[in-house]
Amino acid sequence: MSTIRTFPELLPGFQWQDIEVEGVRIRTATGGKGPPVLLLHGHPQMHLTWHKVAPTLAEHFTVVAPDLRGYGDSAKPEGGADHANYSKRAMAADQVGVMKALGFERFRVVGHDRGGRVAHRMALDTPQVVEKLVLIDIAPTATMYAHTNMEFARRYFWWFFLIQPYPLPEKLIDGDPDFFLENHIAGQIKIPRSVDPRVMAEYRRCYADPTMRHAACEDYRAAAGIDLEHDAADANKRVTAPLLALWGARGTVDALYDVVETWREKATDVQGHAIDCGHSPQEEAPEEFLHQLKEFL
Repeated sequence: MSTIRTFPELLPGFQWQDIEVEGVRIRTATGGKGPPVLLLHGHPQMHLTWHKVAPTLAEHFTVVAPDLRGYGDSAKPEGGADHANYSKRAMAADQVGVMKALGFERFRVVGHDRGGRVAHRMALDTPQVVEKLVLIDIAPTATMYAHTNMEFARRYFWWFFLIQPYPLPEKLIDGDPDFFLENHIAGQIKIPRSVDPRVMAEYRRCYADPTMRHAACEDYRAAAGIDLEHDAADANKRVTAPLLALWGARGTVDALYDVVETWREKATDVQGHAIDCGHSPQEEAPEEFLHQLKEFL
């Protein structure tokens, strides 16, 4: 059992614990009182990405902010055959188990980046648990791969770099993990100085762990393989929970996709709004993000 790090200066009133789901340990922060909301972060972040918005949400909701498997201080299992241990199906099942362990059978889900892809799969696999769904700065994975062109590959090069066979990306990133991490985040953040230095320090600490970097590659390898197989099998299945898409007006998703229409191909009840920022509205434009979120939730 690893030491449980706490961050009361960033998430005041929250508590941290490890919750084991089917043998996988998930580091989880919880705070507030009211209807439950599950916040799922993306790559290369961890749960502290929510620190500007989670305390305000906790005034009205019970906020659950875990580290996804493979990220932050959660367990980092091996990928297994076909990288299936990092399929969005497996990662979504973790989070359903976390919420069940906390006593929540039905809840709202907010997912950013990779967390949004986990949330999408959760809404397909376990629609009975997802009351409402918020997806932040993503179009559907299958759509993005199907419409790949030079512009997308240039802007999102890591989608094609991190999926290369082990150990190529791991070895190359090993040379200077901080450089890769910081340039990755800087390329997506469009409002300077949006990432709190204390939070960036935690991103660096977590990314310094080679098992996390390997897990992140396994996450992307799964997305380019087994996740597409799951998506193809569910091609005629639709998310039935009300879905809110939010995205950065200065980012790649806005530039390359009609975001709302991509989700109307995948869900029955969709609305969406652009926010004047880059990839991470929860860090770049927290007030507008909270306004949109609270209106919907």
